[in-house]
Amino acid sequence: MSDKKVAFYTLGCKLNFSETSTIARNFVNEGYEKVPFEQAADIYVINTCSVTDNADKRFKSIVKNALKKNESAFLIAVGCYAQLKPEELAAVDGVDLVLGATEKFKVTSYLNDLSKNDLGEVHSCEIVDVDFYVGSYSIGDRTRAFLKVQDGCDYKCTYCTIPLARGISRSDKLQNVIENAKEISSKGIKEIVLTGVNIGDYGKGEFGNKKHEHTFLDLVKELDQVKGIHRLRISSIEPNLLKDETIDFVSKSNSFVPHFHIPLQSGSDELLKKMKRRYLKNTYTNRVHRIKKVMPNACIGVDVIVGFPGETDELFLETYNYLNDLDVSYLHVFTYSERPNTEAVDFKDVVPKKIRAKRSKMLRGLSAKKRRAFYESQLGNTSTVLFENENKEGYIQGFTENYVKVKTPWNPKLKNTLHSITLTEIDEDGLVRFNFK
Repeated sequence: MSDKKVAFYTLGCKLNFSETSTIARNFVNEGYEKVPFEQAADIYVINTCSVTDNADKRFKSIVKNALKKNESAFLIAVGCYAQLKPEELAAVDGVDLVLGATEKFKVTSYLNDLSKNDLGEVHSCEIVDVDFYVGSYSIGDRTRAFLKVQDGCDYKCTYCTIPLARGISRSDKLQNVIENAKEISSKGIKEIVLTGVNIGDYGKGEFGNKKHEHTFLDLVKELDQVKGIHRLRISSIEPNLLKDETIDFVSKSNSFVPHFHIPLQSGSDELLKKMKRRYLKNTYTNRVHRIKKVMPNACIGVDVIVGFPGETDELFLETYNYLNDLDVSYLHVFTYSERPNTEAVDFKDVVPKKIRAKRSKMLRGLSAKKRRAFYESQLGNTSTVLFENENKEGYIQGFTENYVKVKTPWNPKLKNTLHSITLTEIDEDGLVRFNFK
């Protein structure tokens, strides 16, 4: 048993949060005391991301912050960036250990000696060797849990490093997912968000082979039967893998909520082909129309990339106008950044950074307009809200099943509780006020 303190910092996606939480439980099970990252600790674990340039830069400032708390702390980097650029992270001042994709879940076995190193020690593997699955879920940090059901990706999108960082597509066994869901629900958590790299691909690699023993729809149907889960939310799912049967099942299910996040990336077929996406615009339009037909109040979020090589003013406007006309609720806007070892890094017709920034701002403005219009369409409706556990400037916030963010004066008794409400007005922060039913 250890008397050491350990703290964690997570960059990036919901999947990273679920894995950090699992790694943290491994530490606690071995007798380490988990403390907030803002406190002095003996060990700091930073779970890195490689999706944008910004995540790379942030890593260095997080390392500096940790060393300010304890200059002799042992610093460990794990995650996608640690797999892609281990030597680069190991060379950052203060970093002692860098663990790749196969090693990160065995981190405690590397901690026999916590003395500082002049140069970080690297333990990583070739990404082709990452073919096993480690189940994860996050609890304790927020009112909803992120449950990992799938990892890796077999797609070859020309801008993306994720297959290089996480390996081939593989899935958790259905029985394991159900057991994890039951464990989460037994801890009083009301909402589970399904997460993975490409969750619509669920079932591939479930038993170590490429054959699909189960499908994503099988997973959804089984989880819907688990007692004690009030809400299940599907995180990001590819439009070509979101089938009519899944949409129809969600519309009638016990627990699944009417909220979908569907990556688009571009509203131009020409650019979708250059990106090597596995669908064209027409497929995306059909998915949105199908959802809205069976769930008129569903919330639909969209990922979109601006500034991809070859994105002319005309092609950008094609995306802008397409999204403007489409019945979606909000956008996640990513400014394209060149990533080493991707196909797109060598593409011609590079879009200048200033133009990328301008286009990003335009789409963020469109997103605010879309969200406002969606919220306005919900006024007068009765919904169920799950309250969060934070006091934000005298208010408690929460989300309805269809992802409308609401607020009411702080009341600790509301934490992690579900209430039926009527949405009444949108305030100056763009959040919705309501009346309890």
